[in-house]
Amino acid sequence: MGGELRHGGPPGGADTAGTRPGAEPRPAGTPRIVGIVWGLLILNTLGSAGAKTIVPLPRSLIQLVTMGALVAAFTLALAVNLRLRIRASSFVLLLTLLLVPSLISSLQLESGLGALFRCTRLALFIGTLWLLSRWWDGGLTFVRHHIRMYFAVLGSVAAGLVVSPGAALPELYGGRLVGALWPLTPPQIGQYAAVIIGLTVLLVLGRRTDRTGAAVVIVPSLVLLALTHTRTATLGLLIGLTLAIGSLVLTSAAARRFFTWTVLCAAVAAVGFGSALQAWFLRGQSQENFTSLTGRAKVWDALLAAPRTTSEQLFGAGLGDKSFGGLPIDNSWLAVYQEQGLTGVVLVAAIIIVLGVVALLRPPSLQRACAIFLISYCAIASYTEAGLGDASPYLLHLALAASLLAVPAAAAPLPAPEVPRRPVPRWARRSEVT
Repeated sequence: MGGELRHGGPPGGADTAGTRPGAEPRPAGTPRIVGIVWGLLILNTLGSAGAKTIVPLPRSLIQLVTMGALVAAFTLALAVNLRLRIRASSFVLLLTLLLVPSLISSLQLESGLGALFRCTRLALFIGTLWLLSRWWDGGLTFVRHHIRMYFAVLGSVAAGLVVSPGAALPELYGGRLVGALWPLTPPQIGQYAAVIIGLTVLLVLGRRTDRTGAAVVIVPSLVLLALTHTRTATLGLLIGLTLAIGSLVLTSAAARRFFTWTVLCAAVAAVGFGSALQAWFLRGQSQENFTSLTGRAKVWDALLAAPRTTSEQLFGAGLGDKSFGGLPIDNSWLAVYQEQGLTGVVLVAAIIIVLGVVALLRPPSLQRACAIFLISYCAIASYTEAGLGDASPYLLHLALAASLLAVPAAAAPLPAPEVPRRPVPRWARRSEVT
């Protein structure tokens, strides 16, 4: 892509020191290795369960790749930040506190030894974010990394669709698009497509990339999103973009024009293609299945009705596979309640609230709009998707929002050059003595 996505220049400028006494010097741009670390974190959160791939991949091999990516990410982040310089971040601090109920509940081994393994994974994930926080300066560097990596993931999905349409659109998922090369479910693909579409649209409005380069990302991502028939991702994209663009309307003429044209196009589409849109949205489901959120409500009712001890209510049953009774929970809040108890629910709610409040208090800017989009998308998706309490793409989206809301360190004024003293002639010195 062009513009801001094509150039990896530092958003913060040269290596300077803060104006406050004892302030850490600001790094001269973000090292390339930081982008590699961010990509490895994304690889780790791709998951190990999904559709059947063209070439069967053993679950153990997928877990080895994803966990190896996390270990490599932590090692590289530590190597590039050996002095352990970090920035204060309420987001990462709250994530660190979330480790406490996770560890307390997992030590009881109600969910087996896998709970301790997941705790270790979460600890490495949070530790890597702490190490990367040094480069959180409110710039768009991590946005570019985010878009590029997820676009590469969607590229693998598109390649699988071309190579084997039958495997990419299986009857098992009702003809919805899945990952045929790497096991990805329709909600995962829809989430990745929606996030990079929203971020790229905002970059275009902020004139940080050219329209041709943006179209290369947006058009195929929209096609893949439509093929997934993912309602949560679609609603999250539309509502998130509405809130993000709304935050720019008063300060950006491009945002006002885009908002106006979008409303007009939406009105025309609703009138002319209402029946087709309704059929896409319902996905051929019955009214009963649709009202029960594809069976999710039954799992939620059973989870809430299950008897619990006081310890389980406060700290949960330990980190697991986000399921109850063998069925996926598909709700971040109930998944956190099941695994980390009421303590985890309070901490996750605090993460969303703190990021939202900070975003509202920031002056209008492109970075603020991107953060608002990511926060609102994750909040909307949390109702039908799990992941806010464990290492997941949703936590990476929120980490990106936190990096965008970080206040850049103030640069100290350069010291004035010392003026050399002119030599005094001998006759002048003798006259001064007399």
